[in-house]
Amino acid sequence: MSSGSEPSANPTPIKFSIRLNNDLAFSDYVSLAITAEAAGFDQLWVSNDLFLKSAPVILAGLVSATRRIGLGTCILNPYSIDPSEIAMMAATMDELSGNRFHLGLAAGAKDFLEWVGIAHDSPLAAVRESVHVIRKLLSGERAGLAGKFCKWTDDSYLRFDAPRVTPIYIGALGPKMLKLTGEIADGALPLLFPPEHFETVKPLLDQGAAERRQNGLGELDFAACIWVSLSDDASAARRALAEKVAYYGSALSPLILERLSLTKDDFAEIEKAVHRDRDLDRACSLVDDRMLRIGVVGTPAALIRRLEPLVESGARHLSFGPPLGPDPVEAVRLLGKEVIPYFR
Repeated sequence: MSSGSEPSANPTPIKFSIRLNNDLAFSDYVSLAITAEAAGFDQLWVSNDLFLKSAPVILAGLVSATRRIGLGTCILNPYSIDPSEIAMMAATMDELSGNRFHLGLAAGAKDFLEWVGIAHDSPLAAVRESVHVIRKLLSGERAGLAGKFCKWTDDSYLRFDAPRVTPIYIGALGPKMLKLTGEIADGALPLLFPPEHFETVKPLLDQGAAERRQNGLGELDFAACIWVSLSDDASAARRALAEKVAYYGSALSPLILERLSLTKDDFAEIEKAVHRDRDLDRACSLVDDRMLRIGVVGTPAALIRRLEPLVESGARHLSFGPPLGPDPVEAVRLLGKEVIPYFR
């Protein structure tokens, strides 16, 4: 497939989703959800980063504003929310939405959890055991487990019937978590910073294929999660992406930083400006072109050029994340008008 030509027929239909941070006004989520559903998106995900707005509450509010689109958390972690409460929420959301809910789960960001004194111990065990007990609960079984992270008695079971076993997506970043995701998850939500990181991530997910088959799981829904800032105004698009890079750059995994030829030290002054001094303008001024390679800035045509190699390499779920652009609703419309039809 090459830019400017008609795409070839794909053996498997491509899914499309958008991901939103949990820092918007609720009315913005309603507008974006309605626009995304009309544009043909399959899923909408909302993050649940600490000290911002509650993703489960936002998503519950979006149920009545939408009819078809899947709604998911990206992501919850089992440190700040107990797996028992995550299972309760997932079952309730499926009941409320008519089984449109998707549970995004991961170990969370160590740097952010340190803000509230939560130790980020045994992240692999935390995710593996949480997936196990959540599925047990949603299956109507007792979830007693003498694990490394979950130390539950046989009194651990839901006191109501869950509508189904909610699909669980893991937000993996590092090599070990990516392999675990391939083994036990229904879907994967790895951040591809830059989008070409797909070629690094896919083999790691594939390493879990043998265990996956033994676990009786179907095909993994690998969402190629990228950051996009679409606009004809280049400076406005750059600023929108720079704000996200400034806020989250210091929390990126070593694997992503290595791919970008960056280190955590490169973000030290930016992190101080954002989180301590609360000076976003200065932080954005420190974001350089290497850091902006994390995502795609520009027009739909520029985005298509970056996506074509991913699709040719087997990507079957393209997920577009914040900031989307200086005008996120218009960016979602552009994605639905130009990008989705191109690949479908």
